[in-house]
Amino acid sequence: MFFECSRLIDGNQPRLSNGITVTDVDGDGAFELVVTGYATNNLILKWDGSRLVDIAGPLLADASGCAVAIAAADVDGDGREELYVLNSDRASGPKEMGDRLFACFGKHWLDLLAQPENAGMANRIAGRSVIAMDRHGHGRYGFVVAADGGPFRLFELSRRGRLEDAAEDAGIDLIGAGRGLLAMPFLSDRVDLFACNEGGPNFLFRNLGDGTYEEIAEERGVADSRFAGRAVTAVDGPGYGGFGLLVGAWEGPQRLFVQRSGGGFVDEADPEMSFPGRVSSVIAADFDNDGYEELFFNLHGEPNRLFGWRDDRWQAIDLGDALEPKGLGTGAAVADIDGDGRLELLVAHGHGEGGGHGGGSPQPLSLYRTAANHNGWLRVLPLTHYGAPARGAVVTCTANGRRQVRSVCAGSGYLCQMEPVAHFGLGAARAVERLEVRWPDGMTAIVENPPIGRLLTVPYPPE
Repeated sequence: MFFECSRLIDGNQPRLSNGITVTDVDGDGAFELVVTGYATNNLILKWDGSRLVDIAGPLLADASGCAVAIAAADVDGDGREELYVLNSDRASGPKEMGDRLFACFGKHWLDLLAQPENAGMANRIAGRSVIAMDRHGHGRYGFVVAADGGPFRLFELSRRGRLEDAAEDAGIDLIGAGRGLLAMPFLSDRVDLFACNEGGPNFLFRNLGDGTYEEIAEERGVADSRFAGRAVTAVDGPGYGGFGLLVGAWEGPQRLFVQRSGGGFVDEADPEMSFPGRVSSVIAADFDNDGYEELFFNLHGEPNRLFGWRDDRWQAIDLGDALEPKGLGTGAAVADIDGDGRLELLVAHGHGEGGGHGGGSPQPLSLYRTAANHNGWLRVLPLTHYGAPARGAVVTCTANGRRQVRSVCAGSGYLCQMEPVAHFGLGAARAVERLEVRWPDGMTAIVENPPIGRLLTVPYPPE
């Protein structure tokens, strides 16, 4: 499936890398890849037409940080995404180094968590993942931080422009060893939240419609308390009728939870897919544009795995160069870096065994492409009414009578956040009959017969 093109990353030296997000850092309308570094600088990799070059200034590079996870979202409603960087200088419990929340004012970046008025919001508990979540559907996001040994936190901006922890108000302030997070409408019409935990049951929070949540993991069959959940992503499987949950475990069985008509989930991973391994991250994406997602398992110190929908079932397929049998995988993310309509895969490496906090062996980043083909494609970028990417929106594409569904990524896999674009491979189809975009507040827009082979931006509908 993949061939390596890591040579396209300028100055790609061995380093301890963890999380990745895809966002427009410099405000020019093109997305960059932001890669966190542990006891080394964060990278902002920009495509200059022939390669990826680092454009990070001193503040965002933050070379003294112990960065683990990262997420981007528009917190203040200015149409630009902020960056939340989760630092953890130890594996669990109290930590010394605080997190960063970088916001851009004009061309000047500022750490909101370093401002005196936000001193009380410093996060002093180690964590592993952070995700964007618009719980009210207003287009102003908060950041959910999965703590390890403390309550989950939800950082939002108050009407006075100060940060506050709204986790208790939202009802998600449970204590766990949080790992992978997923925020999207998979239980209700608003943004729900799934959280993997290590050493305890997973959490499944259903949005009650007013920005508050109830925890129903046991009731819906996804608590899975015996195994160390590490990573999660949403899957649009044929015949599912809704999103499935692909859950990767650290040295435990992998799960593919499929939702049934009654609302409960059942595990449909066959023995080959469920085989235990040290899974660091999982990704569902249509890499070959055949109209069906592939499922990528990024493992730590073991060969990676890839499954495709073949002959009406999930089957292991050849990874090619992305096998990485000795890769110390941490985070991974997808994006169409060069605008050719095919997704690239970026894999980070470095952390130590069982950890997400450094202490491993430095390795370079790995970048992979797939071979060119004649399959059609369409990419959709929904915007909030502030003009920022509408993370958590759901896009449905109908082509040749077949429906595909994608959620615009607010954060998934583990430590990471994919590009804020719904990517559809079309296979042999040369036309799309209909697109439906549903925003986190329930607003919908229909686009009939959209052009294919392009990135289509869909603004929030006017009132």
